[in-house]
Amino acid sequence: MNTTILEKDGNLVAVFEGRLDTAAAIKTEQEVKPLYDNVDRDIVLDCTAMEYISSSGLRIFLNILKNTKPKGRHVYIQGISKELRTVFDMTGFTNLFEFK
Repeated sequence: MNTTILEKDGNLVAVFEGRLDTAAAIKTEQEVKPLYDNVDRDIVLDCTAMEYISSSGLRIFLNILKNTKPKGRHVYIQGISKELRTVFDMTGFTNLFEFK
């Protein structure tokens, strides 16, 4: 799993590439921590190149949301495949996040 955080169109974008499984979750959690300090920009979680997400990966997404929403900012998910969308549907995460 590779995670890159960049600025684009006034948003912070986290680009996820590969499998966000339990083995990758600890490293990924550290890589997304700068998003927790964000107070003035919306966050886009770009899953275009993500192949898989485990419950540990979903927890990371939920932590990003929990740190962002109270600040009045939005978290958007973009580029998820049909397979990943099924995981989000089954876990109820489609009700929590906004999708682009």
